Amino acid sequence: MAIIQKFRSSAIFRLFLRFRKRQVFSLILVFSMLAVMIYVSNKYISKSIVKKISTAEKKCASMTNKSQPNIVFILADDFGWNDIGYHSSTIRTPHLDRLANNGVKLENYYVQPICSPSRSQLMTGRYQIRYGMQHNVLMNDRPHGLPLDEVTLPQILREYGYSTHIVGKWHLGFFKKEYLPFHRGFDTFYGFLGGGGDYWTHKVPNEKAEPPETYRALDLWDQSKAVLDQNGSYSTHLFVNKAVEIISRHEKNKPMFLYLPFQAVHAPLEAPEEYINQYKHIKSSNMRIYAAVATVMDEAVGNLTHALKANGLWENTVICFSTDNGASKAGSNWPLRGFKNTLWEGGVRGVGFVSSPLLKSKGTTSDALIHISDWFPTIVRLAGGSTDDKKPLDGFDVWDTISEGKASPRTEILHNINPLIRQVNSKSLNVENHNIFDTSTRAAIRSGDWKLITGKPGNSDWLVQDLTNKLFEKSTDTKFKDLWLFNIRSDPQERRDLSEECPEIVQKLLEKLSEYNKTAVPPYWPDPDPRSNPALHGDVIGPWL
Repeated sequence: MAIIQKFRSSAIFRLFLRFRKRQVFSLILVFSMLAVMIYVSNKYISKSIVKKISTAEKKCASMTNKSQPNIVFILADDFGWNDIGYHSSTIRTPHLDRLANNGVKLENYYVQPICSPSRSQLMTGRYQIRYGMQHNVLMNDRPHGLPLDEVTLPQILREYGYSTHIVGKWHLGFFKKEYLPFHRGFDTFYGFLGGGGDYWTHKVPNEKAEPPETYRALDLWDQSKAVLDQNGSYSTHLFVNKAVEIISRHEKNKPMFLYLPFQAVHAPLEAPEEYINQYKHIKSSNMRIYAAVATVMDEAVGNLTHALKANGLWENTVICFSTDNGASKAGSNWPLRGFKNTLWEGGVRGVGFVSSPLLKSKGTTSDALIHISDWFPTIVRLAGGSTDDKKPLDGFDVWDTISEGKASPRTEILHNINPLIRQVNSKSLNVENHNIFDTSTRAAIRSGDWKLITGKPGNSDWLVQDLTNKLFEKSTDTKFKDLWLFNIRSDPQERRDLSEECPEIVQKLLEKLSEYNKTAVPPYWPDPDPRSNPALHGDVIGPWL
């Protein structure tokens, strides 16, 4: 015991105690720091997990409105190549001309030859052969529509914080409520569901009534309610007023996608008298009315642009303008060959331009190859979004092409393959070509400067309009023929068929058509459904299943 007590009183023992106290303090300090680090780390990890599991709207909440421009997409109906002022002096379109002159004119821009396929490719970025819409437009009495498993442009934009609105023509299906616009990504819908109707009454012929011309059904909607109080309101005025209303009440801290597919200039030819009177110098009454329909639409675009500026949105807005297909015989595609519903350039080469303060290069003309399916990835990119996890696209992001004049990433366009329309009794059928691709099938492809057409392309005339009449230059090379090859760069009027002179190019393009055809689903063209009769549904065009 004496030895132990002596050790405890020694200097060595006191030094040991001092060292142990310091060690304990160090350990306490270390554990305290570890505790703080664990707390901070857990808090950070929790925030990261919350961020990862949040919706796309929350993910983009940190984005400023400046980084996400407002997108206004204006789609004209049956507006021909020669129907806009900067291509023609007959029809006055000063507001469209001003926007185009201050933006980028797309002079090598392509659409589909008819309505629903163009709209479906705009909404999906995918060719119509991918989902069975390659045959015709959607009809009011048939149970079909853009398939529900196709992701639409407004669906993606809404994920990235956009408010989404459609005012005007839908024409992508309505036989079930799931196909209506506000179930396909749009927050609001005001317009009509089918292909067209009367500009004043907003009614269409009832395809199930006897006789159809004596019975008309209403096709005008506000979300899921039929609009019953606008008989006598001209549709172009009605739609632009609704669009201006949406712009005026829009929350400026949130980006907006406004899709404005006008009824104009689709038949029937109807316009307010004061606009028709602007064209008294035109002797043809139909041409006067048609020009007036286009001028009303032009004025509406001017009012829309004014609303964007008055509400402080213009500086951060991109306006895209496009037609859905070439003009019918009511309009003019001169100098291009053919009309709406044909595979000639007059059916598929479209009027288009982009106007915006956000363009890096303004007041220019682009000759880059661009297709209506390209708007999908281009607009998603502008919104700060991604299409990586979506179905494979046929469209390309062409914003740098438009805004900066860079080369287009697109080198070819599949105009269509429609096995339900064939050229019969063809005398020019080449067996070798036919073995590669059935050349009786209605199809067309553009690859580089070359364009190949097979089958029955549709009316092949050229239409020249002057102030007195319409002058048709009749085609003489289409009877019993099933194959044409043109160099569109040097021959945009498709006057010199080179198919016999360049058989190796013909073979190459037929092989491309064959490869596309292997990926196509069969056209979906159901029989008319008697249950669609509007008389069974309150005399209103709308869902029936």
